Amino acid sequence: MFQIITDACCDLSADLLDKNKIAYIPMFVELEGKEYTDDLGKTFDNSWFSDQLKENKHPKTAQINVGRYMDFFRPYAKKGISILYVGFSSGLSGSYESSLNAIELLKEEYPDFTVTSFDTKTASLGLGMLVMEAARLQKEGRTLEETVQWLDICKEHLRSWFTVDDLKHLVHGGRVTKAQAAIGGLLNIKPILNVDEKGQLQSVDKVHGRKKALQRMVDETIEDLDLSIVNHFYIAYSGDEKALEKVSKQLKQHYPETPITRFSLGPTIASHTGYGCVALFSTGKTKRF
Repeated sequence: MFQIITDACCDLSADLLDKNKIAYIPMFVELEGKEYTDDLGKTFDNSWFSDQLKENKHPKTAQINVGRYMDFFRPYAKKGISILYVGFSSGLSGSYESSLNAIELLKEEYPDFTVTSFDTKTASLGLGMLVMEAARLQKEGRTLEETVQWLDICKEHLRSWFTVDDLKHLVHGGRVTKAQAAIGGLLNIKPILNVDEKGQLQSVDKVHGRKKALQRMVDETIEDLDLSIVNHFYIAYSGDEKALEKVSKQLKQHYPETPITRFSLGPTIASHTGYGCVALFSTGKTKRF
């Protein structure tokens, strides 16, 4: 038996993780000088945070440091419980590197401690998908090693499509320039983004209008879809429930029997995408690596 641990960037709900006996490390977000704990909706109000983003406020986020990882992992090390940490992309945060450093230090204290830190090369419900796959395999009695082997396959085939309604937060995060955002705003241009093989967010294309952007995400998903890997869609959104419903409806028209898991983007991810982001996750036929 092993303990699955993830972090708040998975954007699943605390209730769902608790139900599946998955532990998670909270993240911290600072807004107007006050620090808030991203605990996956246990106490944090995602709707309130979406309203703050809509008002064009710019929160600050922080990675998980070595000390916090050590504090979280140590109780398991003391009890001799093996850990599978399914974490946020190393291409988007230094948290993964911190987890490796924490493991190295803990093994000096507990030489027999078994822990695997799995770099998902994804974010939000892409990470959430892999966490839920790990939980499924654990329930089936798979070993930690067998679970990691399957996660490697899923990671290679994971599809992550994003669009945002406002380019201002991408400017703040250094993804686009102010000039590009100004022109995009005037022309009603919406970016199409995905996560590349390095686990980094990349701009793939730009389309005119919100409706076309949402349709493009669905089209890209369906074109390369392979439900034999993970028979499930995951959609994350930041505030815009109408956009969420549009994407869900389009998917149901093509795949009425395929489950769809939908959750709000947590504050850590939403801080960098802004209000109106919609992200669609699935598995595809071709590898992204």
